[in-house]
Amino acid sequence: MLGSHKLVAFVITTDAERAKAFYGGTLGLRFIANDGFAVVFDANGTTVRVGIAKELQPAKHTVLGWEVPDIVATVKQLQSAGVQTKHYGFPNQDELGIWTAPGGTKVAWFEDPDGNVLSVQQA
Repeated sequence: MLGSHKLVAFVITTDAERAKAFYGGTLGLRFIANDGFAVVFDANGTTVRVGIAKELQPAKHTVLGWEVPDIVATVKQLQSAGVQTKHYGFPNQDELGIWTAPGGTKVAWFEDPDGNVLSVQQA
């Protein structure tokens, strides 16, 4: 039923300007608008609405993730922009925070300024 329709992704912030700086400036998503309810970005054709809330209890799991062609280069770019990867102590998680899953997919996690867990992965 919905498989042929465009997806819109949602994440929450308590500070619209900080979210705009992080998602637009640090991560490089194209800013579309701040409609007073959300800071809206384009992520390579997917709309990401960063909803504005007075309070936030971030989820303990990944809420947004990106497939990247070179995870090592991407993680190094994120780190040079001040983004720290999360180290969960998983076996096969290297010094950059990149974990290699049993099937070979590589994943690294990081947080936005509100504590939402985001990820990059390379299949």
